[in-house]
Amino acid sequence: MTTDRTGGTRRTVIPAWALTEPTASLSGYTVGVTSDRRHDELAALLENRGARVVLAPALRIVPIADDAGLRTATRACLATPPDIVLVHTGIGMRRWLEAADGWGLAEPLHAALSRAYLVARGPRARAAVRSAGLRDRWSPEGESYEEVVGHLAARGIAGLTVAMQLHGDSQPEYTEALEAAGARVIEVPVYRWAPPIDPAPLHRLVDLITGRLVDAVTFTAAPAVGAVLRAAGSGTEQVLEALRRDVLAACVGPVTAAPLRRHEVPVVSPARARLSALVRTIVDELPKRALSIEVAGHALTLRGHAAIVDGELKPLAPAPMAVLRALAATPGRVLSRAALLRTLPRGADEHAVEMAVARLRAGLGTPRVIQTVVKRGYRLPA
Repeated sequence: MTTDRTGGTRRTVIPAWALTEPTASLSGYTVGVTSDRRHDELAALLENRGARVVLAPALRIVPIADDAGLRTATRACLATPPDIVLVHTGIGMRRWLEAADGWGLAEPLHAALSRAYLVARGPRARAAVRSAGLRDRWSPEGESYEEVVGHLAARGIAGLTVAMQLHGDSQPEYTEALEAAGARVIEVPVYRWAPPIDPAPLHRLVDLITGRLVDAVTFTAAPAVGAVLRAAGSGTEQVLEALRRDVLAACVGPVTAAPLRRHEVPVVSPARARLSALVRTIVDELPKRALSIEVAGHALTLRGHAAIVDGELKPLAPAPMAVLRALAATPGRVLSRAALLRTLPRGADEHAVEMAVARLRAGLGTPRVIQTVVKRGYRLPA
């Protein structure tokens, strides 16, 4: 497998024989990656499965170790040691302890945390707690905030102090739920989200989503969803419509998926919030959307930016692929040049349709798959 990167896109070239290998299970598909942290790891996992990856960080994490809010929250935890501490992210826990060490407050903070009922929302949070020499008491099975609130409310938290390490932005709905159960909540802001330094890849991904030129988009943090929609601007509804109908939205967990579900976007998520599990979920889901038909004695499958003809992968450019999809949607039916023109980018003319058909025939390597019907147009003789 070879890769090159152009304009934020990793292009993966898979030899035909590799289609039978498990690593090629995403061959022909394009997947957008919106995460900043660990994006290379996620991209490598997808590429190893044969996907073409578009990197477009929607946000970046900005540490706020010198922020007055974090210092104030830390001193509040020392003045009134919390009965319960909610650790939502491993990186947040580590940075909180590092900041306290820089202020000379590491030992008293560690002592206060060691006496608390520590809740780690996921495995990385749990690992950070244990590496700090602390002991976590409970973790939610589904790693969701709702489970955490339900668990604590069932235990009874009236009159108790809860320190909640924030996951980027404030989560007022969870703070309010804990306060409604009678707790006093100390929000601990360890880092904040900021726009990417270079917004061009994100705007390009928005265009690709709207044009259905990516097959899936991955989200590993809920704020990234909002960032993508803000980048869409007046085209927000077009992005949402693409995600509802044609582009798979794959989220690492239920917390990340929540903003999309509020917009009635169907979401797939793994049972456990792991990048490897997220990739396996995409591997399971995308091939289900492939269209397979028999044409002129050949087995033809459409997947993403490629066609598979008799088991051989045939990558195609966007225009030929658009023509093929239009013809495959109604196999056997003749589509005029004018009808096919509507599938091509704006500004194209009927000559562009002829060029796209010629490139499609050459790309498939089986000219008889695309049949010309004189004075009428083209069809797949299915």
